Amino acid sequence: MTLNLVPFVSVDKMMKLVLHLGIERVMADLAAEIEADFRRWPDFDKTPRIASHSDVGVIELMPTSDGQTYGFKYVNGHPSNMKRGLQTVTAFGLLADVETGYPLLLSEMTILTALRTAATSAMAAKWLAPATGTMALIGNGAQAEFQALAFKAVCGLREVRLYDIDPAATAKCARNLAGRGLTVIPCRSAEEAIEGAGIITTVTADKRNATILSDNMVGAGVHLNGVGGDCPGKTELAPEILMRSRIFVEYPPQTRGEGEIQQLAPDHPVTELWQVIAGQAPGRQAPGEVTLFDSVGFAIEDFSALRYIRAQLTATGLCDQLDMIADPDDPRDLFGMILRAA
Repeated sequence: MTLNLVPFVSVDKMMKLVLHLGIERVMADLAAEIEADFRRWPDFDKTPRIASHSDVGVIELMPTSDGQTYGFKYVNGHPSNMKRGLQTVTAFGLLADVETGYPLLLSEMTILTALRTAATSAMAAKWLAPATGTMALIGNGAQAEFQALAFKAVCGLREVRLYDIDPAATAKCARNLAGRGLTVIPCRSAEEAIEGAGIITTVTADKRNATILSDNMVGAGVHLNGVGGDCPGKTELAPEILMRSRIFVEYPPQTRGEGEIQQLAPDHPVTELWQVIAGQAPGRQAPGEVTLFDSVGFAIEDFSALRYIRAQLTATGLCDQLDMIADPDDPRDLFGMILRAA
C-alpha cells in the first residue's frame, strides 16, 4: 500500500470479510478490542458527537483520537426511512495517521456499526449481567440478530425471546436466527418476552419518548440493555425503572443528553463503564440488583471497530485501493501535478 492509496472497505467487501471470519468470531473479536480500548480510556480525546437534528432525523459526526491514530464516523438516524424502504441508519468511517494527517482507512460502517453496537452490548453484559442463558429482545428490526449473536458469542446466551409490535419483524428475526445454536421463541407481547429472562434488551427505532418497559415489568436481579434511546427526545424505559437501577454509561456528557438518563436530574449518579472494566468501580454488587447499560454508542467503539477491520486486510485482501491523496513531485507544486494529467 503506497501513501497515496487508501484501503477502502465497501459494503460488498465488509459482507465478505464478516462471512470469511465468521459472524460470531467477529462479535467476540470486536468485544475484546472495545474492552481493551476502554481499559485505556484516559488516552483518548473525548467529545459528545456533533449532531445536526431535523424534524425527521439526525446526522452526526463522532470523532476521537488516541494521539497516534485519529478516527471519525459519519452516521445518520432517520426512523421514517423504513417506510420508504430505506435503512434508518447508514454510516461510513475513516482512520488517519496523527503524525502526517494522511488517511489510513475508509470504510462502510452501516454493517460495522451494527456489529460494534451489539459487541459493546455483550461486552457490558459480561461485566454487569447476572449469570443467565435467556434474553428478551424487544424490537426485532435491523439490530436484533446482531444483538442475539453477540450475546451468544460473548456471554453464552442460549435462548432469546423475541417481541416486536410488527409480527413481520419478529418472523424475520426468528428466520434469520434459525440454525445458529439459539432457542428462539417468538412472543405476542413484551410481558411474555421478559418472562424468565435475566437480560432484557430494548432496541426500538421510533424517535420519540416511548415506554417500551413500564416499572411493573422489570423484576429484581435483571440486567437491562437499553440500546434504542440514542438521541434527545428518544427513550424506551419508564423513569421509575431508572430510579431503582444502577446505571452504567459510556460518556456521561453525551448520555445525559441522548440516553435514558435524559429523563433524570442532570446530577443523577451514574457509573462510567470503563471504570468497571479498569477495576476502578464495581459492577453488579448483589443478586437482586437491577443494572442498566444506557447505551447510546460512543466514538471510541467506532475507533476500535475500524482498527480491527484494518488489521484484517493484510491477510484477507478484502478491500479496494482509492487514489485519495494528491502526490505532486514537489509538495509545493500542486498546480503542476494537475498539468501532468494533460
